[in-house]
Parts: sequence; C-alpha cells; structure tokens
Amino acid sequence: MKAFFLIFLMSCFATFSSAQSVGLVLSGGGAKGLAHIGVIRALEENNIPIDYVSGTSMGAIVGGLYAAGYTPDEMEELFLSDQFKFWATGKIQEEYRYYFRKLEQTPAWLNLDLRRTEDRLRIMLPTNIIPEEQIDFAFMEMFSSTNAVCNNNFDNLMVPFLCIATDVFENKEVELRSGDLGEAIRASMTFPLYFKPIVIDGALVFDGGIVNNFPVKNTIEAFNPDIVIGHKVANNSKRANEDDVMAQLENMIMQKTDYDVPVDKGFLLESSFSNVSLLDFNKILSLEEAGYQTALTQMDSIKMLISRRVSQETVDEKRQNFNIRKPELLFQNIQVEGVNDPMQRKYIIQSVKHKNDIIDLNQLRKEYFKLVADPQLRSVRPVSYYNKETGYFDIHLKVRKEKAMEIKFGGNVSTKPINQGFLSLDYLFFNNRAYTLSTNIYFGRFYSSIKAGGRIDFPSNLPFYLSGYLTLNRWDFFTSSNEFFFEDVSSPFIIQDESNFRFELGFPVKTHGKITLGTSFSSAMDAYYFNESIKRDDNAEETRFDTFSSRISMERNSQNYKQYATEGVANELSFTYTLGDEKHHPGSNSPLNRPYSGSHKFFTLKGKYDNHFPVTRRSSLGVTMEAVYSNKELLNNYSATLLAANTFAPTPFSQTMFLENYRANKYVASGLKSIIELSSQMHLRMEGYAFLPVQQIVRGENYQAIYHPDNYSDISLMGLGGLVYHTGLGPLSLTVNYFEKPNTKFYVVFSFGYVLFNKRGY
Repeated sequence: MKAFFLIFLMSCFATFSSAQSVGLVLSGGGAKGLAHIGVIRALEENNIPIDYVSGTSMGAIVGGLYAAGYTPDEMEELFLSDQFKFWATGKIQEEYRYYFRKLEQTPAWLNLDLRRTEDRLRIMLPTNIIPEEQIDFAFMEMFSSTNAVCNNNFDNLMVPFLCIATDVFENKEVELRSGDLGEAIRASMTFPLYFKPIVIDGALVFDGGIVNNFPVKNTIEAFNPDIVIGHKVANNSKRANEDDVMAQLENMIMQKTDYDVPVDKGFLLESSFSNVSLLDFNKILSLEEAGYQTALTQMDSIKMLISRRVSQETVDEKRQNFNIRKPELLFQNIQVEGVNDPMQRKYIIQSVKHKNDIIDLNQLRKEYFKLVADPQLRSVRPVSYYNKETGYFDIHLKVRKEKAMEIKFGGNVSTKPINQGFLSLDYLFFNNRAYTLSTNIYFGRFYSSIKAGGRIDFPSNLPFYLSGYLTLNRWDFFTSSNEFFFEDVSSPFIIQDESNFRFELGFPVKTHGKITLGTSFSSAMDAYYFNESIKRDDNAEETRFDTFSSRISMERNSQNYKQYATEGVANELSFTYTLGDEKHHPGSNSPLNRPYSGSHKFFTLKGKYDNHFPVTRRSSLGVTMEAVYSNKELLNNYSATLLAANTFAPTPFSQTMFLENYRANKYVASGLKSIIELSSQMHLRMEGYAFLPVQQIVRGENYQAIYHPDNYSDISLMGLGGLVYHTGLGPLSLTVNYFEKPNTKFYVVFSFGYVLFNKRGY
C-alpha cells in the first residue's frame, strides 16, 4: 500500500512538472537590454520553455519581438542593421531624403514654436532630442501584420505578452496587454527628452521604467505562471550629489523598482555592465554574449527548477505556424486624424496616394518620408489597421499640424572674425496647397542680411512650387594681421552690398532632385580699395552692377548634413543668361581718373558633382568636380572683375575670404575627401582641391583687368584637415585650412555652427 501511494505521488509530481508554465520577465536598461537576446538564445538552446514574456522599455522591445515571432538570430540581425541605426538616431536614410520640399538652407541651430495659449504668445521648447518619424514607421512596419494575426490581443501572440508604460499626468503605471503592439512597445521605451511621448487611450505615456522597470508582479497576476525567470540589466538610481545634474533629474523622475523574484516563484538572472551608456547599441554582440553567459552560468539551477522541456523543433514549428498567418503589408484606405479641414485632409491623402488604389510598403515608406519633409506638418505618426473585409490594411496618419509660427535661431561662432547671428520667423499654413511665409536676419561684422518672401506648394500629380524673395546682403572683407589662430581686424577693404528680388518655379525629379526655372533682379554695389593700406580719409572705388537674370537648373541632393557631409550626393547643372549694366566711380586715390558705364550680355554654364563613396564601414571617400564656363567680358578694372567673377569655395572658411587665386569667369576644379568615422557623430576629414582657371584674370597697368596670355596658367591648391563633431544643434569643428595667397597660407579655425548665407540674385 505504501509503495502504491509513493508511486502515485511520483506520478502526480511528474504530471505537475510536465505541466510547468514559465514566464520570462525582462527589465529596462537602454542598450544593456540587448543582453536579453542572449538569455532567450540560451533558454531555447537548452529546451527551457518560454510560455509568457513581459518587459519594460528595452525589455519590452526584445520581449515584444520574441512574442511577435522573431528568432534570436533575427533580433540580432535587426539590431546590427543600418535600419536600426536610423530609427535609433532618427536620421533619414539617403534613399528617402526628399529634397524637393526642403526650404532654402539657413544656419539655424534650433527651431522653437511660437504658440498662442491663454491669450498669450509663448515660446515652446523642443520636447525630444531624437526625431520620432523613423521609429514610428519602423514599429508600424514590424508589428502591423502581427496585430492582424493576434487581433490586437497580446494573449494571442506566439507567446502571450505584456509591457509597462507610464501615465505622465497620473504618474502611475499603465499595463498594456491589448491594442496596437507597436504602439505599446513604442510607449514603453519612450525615454523622456530622447523621444516624444504618445497618446494611448487618451493618456500621454512615457517609458515604463519611470514607475516599474521590472514587471514581475504584473506577470504573476496576469499569467499566473508556475515559474518566473527574470533577467535584470539595470539598477535603481544612485543617490545624486550636488554637482551631478543628470543624476539629480534621474532621482526625481525614476521611482525605485523592486528587482526581486519571489523565492517560491522563480529565479533571478543578473547581468552587470560598466561603461555602457543608454544608447551604446553598437555594443550589441558583447552585450548579447554577456546575457548568454549569464544564463549558461545558471543553467543547471534553472534545469533543476524547471523539469519541462520543449525542443527547438517544436518552438520553430510554433513560430513558423504563427508567422505564416501574417498578411502582406498592402495599404488601401488612408485616414487622417488631427486635421479637421477637408481641404487639408485632401492635401495629405493626395500627397501619399496620388491616383493609386493600392500601395505597397515601399511606396508608403517613400511617400511617408516625403510627407515628413513637409515643413507644414509637425509630426506624422502612421498606425495601421487590418481590414478583414478587403484583405488590405487601412493606414491612419495621426497628424499634428505645424505651428503657425516658428522661430529659428543659429549662426556661427568662430575664432576668426566671421562670427554671425541668425534669427528667422516663419508663418506656415495649408489647405489644398501649402504656404510658407519667411523672414530672416543675419547680423555680424563679416556678413549681415535681411530676407522676406514666401513659397506656395501645389500637391498635384506633378507637384510644383512658386516662390519669391526680396533679399538685402552685405559682406565686409577685413584687412587683418597674419596671426595663425586668432586675428586682429581693422577697417574693411572690400564691402559688397547687394539687393535682389528672385522668383522661382520648381518641379521634383524623383526623390533627390528638382528642376527650377528662375528669374532675378539684382543690384550690387562693391566698394573696394586697390590695396589694403587704407587711410581714414580715403574714399573707396565703387562699382555698381545691376542685372536681370534668367536661370534654369537641375539639382540633386541626398547629403546627410548641410555642412561637412559624410554621405550622399550633391549635383547641380545650371544655365544662366544675364543682362547687366556696370557703373564705376573712382576713389580718392584712384589711378582711374573718370567714371565709367557700360552694358553686358553673357551666359554662364555651371556643373558641380560632389559624391561620397563608402570604403569600409567606418570610412568613405568623397569626390568633388566643378566646372564653369562664361562668356562674360572683363569689367572696368581688376578688382571689380574679380568681385563679379565666379568663385570656387568648397570649404566653409573659404567662403568667408576674398581669395584672388580661386576666382575666374571660366575654370575647372576637382578634389578628394577622406572621411574616417570615429563615432556616430564625430569624424576626421582630410580634403584637398585643385583649381585651374581658363584664361586667368590678372592685373594690368593702372589696375586694369586682362587675361593671362596662356589659356591654362598655374593650378592653385586648397586644403582642409581636422575633426568635426555633429552635435544636435550644429557642427563643432577644429580645422587647419590651406590657401595659396600672399602672406599667411595656413589658418587654424575653431568653429561652432554653419557658414551659410542668403542667396544672391546674380
């Protein structure tokens, strides 16, 4: 009898053991959460079942991917891919940088909203460092088909799943077990200031790690597993000291989390890391290996606790049966939320669908990023819903219209006398077409300018825009000492005042290009001296050049930065026809004893090619070629001719100097750039250029301009080398610049910001 009872108990224990259910809990921890992949890999290889999975922040991403049918290999491949790098940084990959909708470049560092609230105008600061468009689209792409299979119920995933977010207003946790899986994970990992929060069920939600970074209790209450395996890669915030602002903010924001797993309920694995920051995703392989070793180290204990086994073949079959049910991402209906005006909704829908009834994922991605480039829209978040009746997905675009008024400020701060400030105010609105009214001001000792005008965009089957701007420009080129680093400046020896009124009609050419037809009226007044030895009572030479120009150009631009680009292409081919009137008034010490006036008719053909080719994963080679041909006649004197000549200025600092050796009516030039990436934001660059004038302009008797007797004269070289760090506001650079000019040839420049100007009319 006793033997029978013992056999009965052993049989019941075996039955109980074989029925064991296992829940896996994954903590948050930023990039350190990639170690969770290694833990999952180790559990699968040792046939340890995973029946439920839950997580917070990075744990929600890894756990959600696993629940959606991703293997550890597929997760590793995803996090190693360029695709992940783009949606983790918010940068737009080259093939989706839509050039046509970009407004004219400015040296702006920061965009601020000017919004009316409670009958007052308020400046609204940015709420996030990393743009959200990439990650929003990526989560929609990765999880839309999964939502269709599970019918928006996370219990119906390959493995039942939950994650934690934080209600910003109530400061309490939100447990997410249903709805859009991508949105749930997006909410759980939205770390404050890095990403913009989203709204779920009427609540503004942030990273779940703020209130609950390790949802063991939620897992037990929701799924009631027999065994819980927890993997922890984070710790509660340490006590901050009076000098550590970030630690103080973390103490205020992050609530303390209980990282324990009840002894009677399961097992806690812990992976510890040093020198791994929140966004060190490039360390995935070492992080994953650390998680794998953590699990292997404790595998004997895990196997003693969990007697049930599930073979790899069984898991693979379960995953395959789940994934095979996922429908293809084809989109039919488009709904726009956040916009009440029917004309505005039509503008957005037409911008995406055009005349297509069905669009695939690649078409949607292409048109989505075109829409993201639209300055009229603050944000566009795509959410998809599977329509069982049609078999297609409906895409809902959750749109936030751009602020009606936007303030931008920026400029350049440098060790050279080229410092400038920049401020602009834009007014944006749209209905069946988009309107952008702009005004800006530059102020500085070297360059100052005022611009006002606007642009109208028409979202027809062939989109086009019309723009018009009135601009006043002034450049002051100073005499200076020959100091290597800092410079002492005295009076300007060249002053260029220019005003212009420009009109332009533009059409897109694929994603990166556009064709423009333009016309401009320009009046330029150059005041200059024939040498740099200037006395206080000297009157300058003055040349006035009034022009009317017509221009056609084809541009292509896919570069990642507007200054110090490291990838992409910038090409231009243009033809300009100009009618000009020249008037010269001699200065007080001029060898030219009487005024002069004359007329000019000429054309200018310009071609430019600037491209970057990857050499290794961390290095690239840039190639620049530029050529200009113009039949413009020489002006009244040498200085006036050079000031009106075409200029080769491929580097930022070269655009701020009057360099006689790089100006000509006709020239060819080329250059090479070697770029070595030191980090995702810092790179080392070396640039070398050669400039060959065709019929070089030289000074004759009495400061007259003449052509060099040899059609092809001396080549002039130009170089740049240094470090560039792309901050979130603008480039920080330390460069050594070389120019072939009298006196100083080398210049060391430490600079923050952009060297960019408003356009000239001619």
